[in-house]
Amino acid sequence: MFKRGLTMQRPLLLSGIIEHAAAQFGSTEIVSREADGTLWRYDYGRCTARARQLANALCRLGLAPGDAVATIAWNNHRHLEAYYAVSGSGMLMHTCNPRLPLAQLAYIINHAEDKAVMFDLSFAPLVKALAPSCPGVRHWILLGGSLPEEGMDGVFSYEALLKDESESYSWPAFDENTGAALCYTSGTTGNPKGVLYSHRAIVLNAMAECLPSALSLSPREVVLPVVPMFHINAWCIPYAAPIAGCKLVLPGAMLDGASLHGLMEGERVTTSAGVPTIWQSLVAHMQAHGLKLSTLRRTAVGGSALPRALIATLSEDYGIDVRQAWGMTETTGLATMSCLDLAQPGLSADERHAFIARQGRSVFGVECKVVDEQGNTLPRDGASQGELLVRGPWITASYFKSETPILVEGWFPTGDVATIAADGTVQIRDRTKDLIKSGGEWINSIELEAAAMDHPGVAMCAVIAVPSGRWGERPLMFIVPKPGVVADRDALMATLSARVIKSWLPDEIVFLDNLPVGGTGKVQKAELRRRYGGVYG
Repeated sequence: MFKRGLTMQRPLLLSGIIEHAAAQFGSTEIVSREADGTLWRYDYGRCTARARQLANALCRLGLAPGDAVATIAWNNHRHLEAYYAVSGSGMLMHTCNPRLPLAQLAYIINHAEDKAVMFDLSFAPLVKALAPSCPGVRHWILLGGSLPEEGMDGVFSYEALLKDESESYSWPAFDENTGAALCYTSGTTGNPKGVLYSHRAIVLNAMAECLPSALSLSPREVVLPVVPMFHINAWCIPYAAPIAGCKLVLPGAMLDGASLHGLMEGERVTTSAGVPTIWQSLVAHMQAHGLKLSTLRRTAVGGSALPRALIATLSEDYGIDVRQAWGMTETTGLATMSCLDLAQPGLSADERHAFIARQGRSVFGVECKVVDEQGNTLPRDGASQGELLVRGPWITASYFKSETPILVEGWFPTGDVATIAADGTVQIRDRTKDLIKSGGEWINSIELEAAAMDHPGVAMCAVIAVPSGRWGERPLMFIVPKPGVVADRDALMATLSARVIKSWLPDEIVFLDNLPVGGTGKVQKAELRRRYGGVYG
């Protein structure tokens, strides 16, 4: 029944996205890099037809609406088809991070009650080791290639499953608040926690990404998501691109600087997204070979703080509109984005870089505030520091299969320490668990790391709090020098002294060949605290 004068009530479903792309942008190209480096080319029309075939195949295997289907795969066209076939048919798409420890992978597959697992050939050894710990999985499906003779028994070939299936499929209609996709946190403390995304949440988030103040997507853009499809659904770009009619380029497993540069130039990519380490690798390759990016106009960077020096290089040397994004598993991806506006034409280069280094304004649909330890809302003055809370239609309200309340008066506590300026821009200062309390004064580890990253010889940096008998806690800094750079403590301390106050300077600097990183590429500070927690006595 329609109420007089009101609009239709049509559910926002993921099947609607891919059918829209087929109908309006059916000949727009999708390019996917295979494991051997060759490129698979087709379009949204063929992608949609194959997604329908996969939906038919999954039903023929006995899977039903509500069943969970996992993937362990890179960014490629078969993974994209699964995104829509699984969720569109009413099943639950569970993207698994292959970088998680084996025990955690088994835990999330069992916790999600996955009935089937699709995997890339490169992950076959991982899956073979994983399978005995996942008795509830009825079907293992190889997305491409052939298993060696000593591989697993009873594995289905993805292409063989699709071969005889009809390209016609009637997508079911259901409540838009039905679960569409499931992603687990990285589990740095304890087991990973599941976050369930509804169809409505994903569609709204993807639509927000298309806005000019976000990724500014349109049929004129060629988009390459470097952020993995197994991590927060590649920040929902595989949904946003077909909404906007963008050409979509999927890089597969080859994410080194040379491979990405060649793909970006060959496919004339205009927009991309990924974590800072990806751009550091790409810049290093271009600088070493005197290369440029002839078509890339903008990139969104998130996952960790973007070094100011990298902002300057991308912006000034390569002419790229750098936009720092912030979000987390619990926000379905994008929540804030830094985007220079018309009120800022007279800013100096340093001022522009400082603005981009913030996490930006909340996108429409998301509200942000910072609160003190008593829960009082702090002023938007750019200085008052407290925990960042968010709310909105794509912010999680609870964890999957958990009865433990997590909201604070309707707001989600992020665990990030932040400030909000008068213009609405958010700046993440630290994680609450990473703040350093030294002699009654708070030291922000992220700001100290950013200062160190301004030194041209630093590749990676991490700062942790270490117990101190005199001060309570003191900062301990870890540095990974760039290749060929000799560790120079005095030069690094000079860089730090010019950027932070004296009491923030670390008592010790530890130079390492690498830092421990987790499944999402973030430094595992808990492991550093375990190893080095007693260095100050």
